Amino acid sequence: MPESHWQKSSYSASSNECVEVRTASGAVELRESDQSHLTLRTTPTTFAALLHALKAGEFDHHA
Repeated sequence: MPESHWQKSSYSASSNECVEVRTASGAVELRESDQSHLTLRTTPTTFAALLHALKAGEFDHHA
């Protein structure tokens, strides 16, 4: 599977401070645009669980 291009959320507009995501070698990679040298790599299943938790508001109480 070829690497895909980094994508950022449409909520980020033109801001350079956002989280970007891509798929690479069957994994999902995340990075913060202003710290692009640091990459978090996870499985598609774990990433889907994170998205589900975020949408459900499970982290809303954290500052």
